[in-house]
Amino acid sequence: MVRYLVPLGVFAMLVALLAVGLRHDPRKIPSPLIGKPAPEFSLPALTDPARRITRADLLGKVTLFNVWASWCVSCRDEAKVLDGLAKSRVVPIYGLNYKDRRAAALEWLKVFGDPYVANAFDREGQVAINWGVYGVPETFVVDAKGIIRYKQIGPITPQVLKDTILPLVRRLQQEARRR
Repeated sequence: MVRYLVPLGVFAMLVALLAVGLRHDPRKIPSPLIGKPAPEFSLPALTDPARRITRADLLGKVTLFNVWASWCVSCRDEAKVLDGLAKSRVVPIYGLNYKDRRAAALEWLKVFGDPYVANAFDREGQVAINWGVYGVPETFVVDAKGIIRYKQIGPITPQVLKDTILPLVRRLQQEARRR
């Protein structure tokens, strides 16, 4: 009888752990980098491998740092939102092309649009790991001093843009102008 109760107890504990895990929204995972300087990086530009994109490119202005890939289905949905944002010129958007093939990424930009001021090509994914990226798309709001202020896990929707990202960007831009 005892030999049946032990596996049953272990099974019950596993079910309880899974139930707790399923109630958590993965988009609410806090980033340990919020409030800290954006990690240093230097990568070749996607469109011009001789050019380097670095953390310094993000300094002096509030920016969005969007991690994307041509193989990412959710990035397609987000592309329209980012394109509209880029056309509004409210905030510059820098891209980090993640674990992709250069030709595929360039083709993707032709098809879905290129909202980016510049795109860093992170073929191996090391820079994304340093930024704490779980998957694509993910977007960071970086203030003028290079401090990460917000992390959006998953695609930016019109609602997230309107309710969360744009108010934060405007507040950070006002703070930067006061300094």
